Amino acid sequence: MDIDKQNVSLGVMEKITSLAKRRGFIFQGSEIYGGYQGFWDYGPAGVEMKNNIKKEWWKYMVSEQENVVGIDAAIIMNPKVWEKSGHLKAFTDPLVECKVCNKRFREDSEDSISEHEKTHKDEKDIWTKAKTFNLMTEVLLGTTEPKEKSYLRGEITQGAFVNFKNVVDSNRVKIPFGIAQIGKAFRNEITPGNLTFRSREFEQMELEYFVKPSDGESKETFEYFKEMRKKWYESLGIDPKKLRFHDHEPDKIAHYARYATDLEYEAPFGWSEFEGIHHRGDYDLKNHGLTYKDNLTGEEFTPWVIETSGGVDRAMLFFLIDAYTEDGERVYLKLNPRISPYKVAVFPLLANKPELLSKARDVYKDLKANFNVVWDDRGNIGKRYFAQDEIGTPWCVTVDFESLDDNTVTVRDRDTASQERIAIDNLSEYFQNRLRK
Repeated sequence: MDIDKQNVSLGVMEKITSLAKRRGFIFQGSEIYGGYQGFWDYGPAGVEMKNNIKKEWWKYMVSEQENVVGIDAAIIMNPKVWEKSGHLKAFTDPLVECKVCNKRFREDSEDSISEHEKTHKDEKDIWTKAKTFNLMTEVLLGTTEPKEKSYLRGEITQGAFVNFKNVVDSNRVKIPFGIAQIGKAFRNEITPGNLTFRSREFEQMELEYFVKPSDGESKETFEYFKEMRKKWYESLGIDPKKLRFHDHEPDKIAHYARYATDLEYEAPFGWSEFEGIHHRGDYDLKNHGLTYKDNLTGEEFTPWVIETSGGVDRAMLFFLIDAYTEDGERVYLKLNPRISPYKVAVFPLLANKPELLSKARDVYKDLKANFNVVWDDRGNIGKRYFAQDEIGTPWCVTVDFESLDDNTVTVRDRDTASQERIAIDNLSEYFQNRLRK
């Protein structure tokens, strides 16, 4: 990437960061105390959008599938889980330390290292040799000393494996089948950065899909899920031209994987991992001593696992970046209505006219029964449109004096800024039809 393009891209990232705070999407964690690196809070618009993404994922990956069930595993598990899974030994990143100021960085974080070197431009040989750094976050439990050391989970995956037998025994599932979950994970990242892209606390949405130990069947399943996951992001508005697959090189593949690929997004800070699709083989179930028995044939074996693992926070960040649109002086988030924080905003044309306020309140209450609706009566109508554009609200409904006479309202479309008159009685059907598209 040449310097001019890089500067433009970084400028876009600054705009996204500013908008995310200004419009209540993402705040720095503990900001009133100076923040805490790698931790983020989601504001009113952010939590709505994040929940919408999770809802769409669950609907697509669980509710609409015949052979996928869900679980919600505990964040803290018996430490033996992480011993058996290999995370205590192999869940590491390469770390280098500046000999001058003792700041630490991931060895592969080229941009951060390059920026840091500028602060010591008169020094030579400022880096130590790379060391392995375990990413697991320790936690101490118990009421007496010595307390028991455990870990905040570094990934949610193991919850599916340790519950494999429970799921099989309690449900009518047969190979092939999947276990899905959404939940928090924690990593002691060396260099968090790029807003929520690399954080110490984050949320994952994963599917572990169990198949017979067969090279042909597992490869076919692997390829199926690759395309399935890419199509899901595209269906929610991600530009296909900004998506690509990147296969893991043999020397960089995760300790548990036979082979793996990343679905990447072309972010302002470069091509970045969006979601991982991994062939985990029998690594996990074998290490936990778990097998599957076919009750019809009596055959017993250790299933192979195909995994799709995406970050909720990364997905939200990339949806925001991809939706960010500048059209002259107008800025709006061209979000798919299914994931936008609010579906409709309702305004009275003037906030100081009781009859308009009353009518608008009635419209707001009626729509709120079926949609996530936001009310706004601050400032002039132009400023309200501007604010809802930046939030990504697809439609704005304005109650004006004409509404009092003929029971119609003005509906404004976010993407085109065009307006049309719609009968109040037809509003719910109008929005439902557009949400189905």
